Amino acid sequence: MIGPVMIGPSSSHTAGACRIGLVARALLGHPPEHARIGLHASFAKTGRGHGTHLAIVAGLLGFSPADPRLPRAFEEAQGAGVNYEFTDVDLGDVHPNSARLDLSGGGNETSVIASSTGGGVIHVVRVDGFKTDFSGASPTLLLRYQDAVGMIARVTALIAEDDVNIATLVCTREKRGGQALLSIELDARLSDHAVRQLATLPEISWHRMLPKVMD
Repeated sequence: MIGPVMIGPSSSHTAGACRIGLVARALLGHPPEHARIGLHASFAKTGRGHGTHLAIVAGLLGFSPADPRLPRAFEEAQGAGVNYEFTDVDLGDVHPNSARLDLSGGGNETSVIASSTGGGVIHVVRVDGFKTDFSGASPTLLLRYQDAVGMIARVTALIAEDDVNIATLVCTREKRGGQALLSIELDARLSDHAVRQLATLPEISWHRMLPKVMD
């Protein structure tokens, strides 16, 4: 298998960990100022030797897995005013290479649980407490909204009007009529106009148009 272009030593513990940081930064929607990073199972036990801690912080700074600054991520974070702390956590029945990132910055907060499953591939399994499943391999739209009849149909119609195809769609909700999270992996990034249209739907309280983080 040809692995990702990266600063080593490990595609799962380094490249994948960096991509988890990149996705979490994009979900926050602002450069992080504070980060509490919980490492699960293998990430916690072997992360130091594989550069997992450095890689996650590098991703939070917006560095790619191949960025030569990755080995200096702690120093770069200090210069950027990013405060972080690491803890060991038990995230339950998830992949052993998993982390929970609780971030704040610019008045925003987010909580992300994601797994690095090998070869630099990741899967985001929770965002702000909602179950989801996307990989960052393609542009991904996330929407938090008040559950209502026809919401998914309205969202997908606006995506179709933008001439963009849907690859996957995952929706979870607290309860009928409660808060819901919709994640949609797309074949191409939505136009700024389409994103603005989606944001005008009264039920939507939060949205993110994430770039792909996989090569």
